[in-house]
Amino acid sequence: MLGLLLLSLAGLAHSADGVLVLGRISDDPRRHYEQLQPLLDYVVPRMRSVGITEGRVLMARDPQQMMSYLRRGKVDWVTETPGTGLLLADRAGARPLLLTERAGARDYRSVIFVRRDSGITELSQLLGRTIAFQSPSSTSAYLVPAMTLRAQGLPMSLMVSPLEGRDPGRLGYVFANTDANLSAWVHKRLVDAGGFSDQDWASLQRVSEVFRRDLVIIHTTEPVPRAMELVSSSLDPAVADRLKQVLLGASTDPQARDALRQFFRTTGFYEADANTREQLDELRRGAREIREALE
Repeated sequence: MLGLLLLSLAGLAHSADGVLVLGRISDDPRRHYEQLQPLLDYVVPRMRSVGITEGRVLMARDPQQMMSYLRRGKVDWVTETPGTGLLLADRAGARPLLLTERAGARDYRSVIFVRRDSGITELSQLLGRTIAFQSPSSTSAYLVPAMTLRAQGLPMSLMVSPLEGRDPGRLGYVFANTDANLSAWVHKRLVDAGGFSDQDWASLQRVSEVFRRDLVIIHTTEPVPRAMELVSSSLDPAVADRLKQVLLGASTDPQARDALRQFFRTTGFYEADANTREQLDELRRGAREIREALE
C-alpha cells in the first residue's frame, strides 16, 4: 500500500507549489521511505524563505523511471550513488548539488576477490572464468570493477546464470542481486570471483569466520565518492541554493543528527574539490564505456 501511495505522488505538484519532492531508486520502498522522510522533515522547515512548505518522497523502480520523473519535473532532489547519479545527469539533465559522506567515509573502493584455494592471484587469470556483481545499477559492485577488468583487456560477456558454461576466450559475468548472494556464490564455487565495495568486504569479514578464512582479495581499485545529491534541471535556482545551504549546515546542527543517521548513516554533505571532480569525470567516462560495450 505504501509503495502505491508513494508512486501516486508522481502526479502531484512539486516545488513550484511549495512542495519539495525527494526521489530515490528503490526495490524496497517501505524501508527507503523510513530512511528518507526524517531528513526531508528536517530540511523543509528551513526552506520556508524560498517558498517550500511541504516535503514528499517519490520512489522509482529503476533508473529509467527516475529519468522520466526528472524530465517531467516530478522530482526535485535525488540521492544516489555516483554511478547512477552521473547517469541521471547525462540522460535526464539532473544537476549534481553535493557529495555525501556516509559513516565518516567520503569515498570507497571496489575489491575483486576469489577463493583462497582457487590458484587465482591476479586479474589476468580471470580470462575464461566467471565473476559475480551485485546489480547493473551498482557503482561499487558493478561499474567500477567492470571498468577495471576492461582496462585490463579482459573481454566480458553477460551470463544468464552462474551455472551457464564458461567461454575460454571471455570473462563471464552474472548479477547476484545481493552482496550476500555474491559472496556465497564465490564461496560455493558457483563463480570464480566477486566484486563489490571494500565496506561490504569489511562487513563480510566481521560476520563470517569461514569467509574470512576462505576468501581473499586479489585487486583493490582507486577510490570513488561514496554518494551524491542531485537536483532537477527545472528546480528554481533559489530553492536549489537554499537546499545546498541547509544540507551543508546539517552536520553541525544537533537537531539533524538522528535524521542524518537514518539517511543511510550520513555524517555530512560537502562540495566537490578538484580531486573529486577528477574522480567523477573518470567514473563518468568509464561508466559510459561500460554501458556502451556491455549493456
